[in-house]
Amino acid sequence: MTDRPYWPELPGLLIEDAVRAALQEDLGRAGDLTAAATIAPDREATATFNARDGGVICGLPMAKAAFRLMDLDISFEQLAHDGDRVEPGTAIARVSGKARAILSAERTALNYLMHLSGIATATSHYVNAIQGSGARVCCTRKTVPGLRAFQKYAVRCGGGANHRFGLDDAVLIKDNHIAVAGGLTAAIERARAYVGHLVCIEIEVDTLDQLAEALTAGADVILLDNMGPQTLEKAVRLKNEMRPPTRLEASGGISIETIAAIAATGVDLISTSKITMATAPLDIGLDIQLGA
Repeated sequence: MTDRPYWPELPGLLIEDAVRAALQEDLGRAGDLTAAATIAPDREATATFNARDGGVICGLPMAKAAFRLMDLDISFEQLAHDGDRVEPGTAIARVSGKARAILSAERTALNYLMHLSGIATATSHYVNAIQGSGARVCCTRKTVPGLRAFQKYAVRCGGGANHRFGLDDAVLIKDNHIAVAGGLTAAIERARAYVGHLVCIEIEVDTLDQLAEALTAGADVILLDNMGPQTLEKAVRLKNEMRPPTRLEASGGISIETIAAIAATGVDLISTSKITMATAPLDIGLDIQLGA
């Protein structure tokens, strides 16, 4: 079981809308032809979700929604919670009810469970690699369209933190914005004048000279793009010398092999798209047992 002091959550309406759309995509215009053709309507069954690999579980609320949307009378018993680390062979949930409905919802439930558990597991590896450094692992906006809220939820279940969810909840000034705006300081000043006082302003830099300008201009967060550990150490020293209330975020070229060295430089945040875009699903199976 996880020992984190909170349980990440998603709104029930968000889950239901997404899972309903996924089921509609799968059932199409005629429903589950295979289940309808081969299984009697009153046939009962029980099935157990078992982890084939060890990892961090994520996606149980989506799996539950898939079965309940197929048949409100289906019983879904959670044997684990999202955020739990499990060993191979661990039973994580059990579902009982009409066999047709169970088999029709099976793939949708497993798609969410396997994909999101893969993200949570990968995130946990990155988090464990920098344990004790003080830095936090963050995701990015590089997510599968339509799945962003769920993938970012999986990152939280794995012990990571979320970067902005979209273009509307924070300012992130990148190189193209700087070029069009007429300079780094001008871009920050325009952003500060435009947004409300609760909106964070982050800017991307790729040189130490740009970093010094961004620190002077008052960015809340500065993204240090594709800097190696030696340059990152210099960036942290420069920030400490200038003493602004600014956080430094390392990004670009982050991997499980490099993240420990990057965290050791003293940066506050480390963001990577690998935990959402380059992770293998966790192997989870649904093993069925026929009812009486």
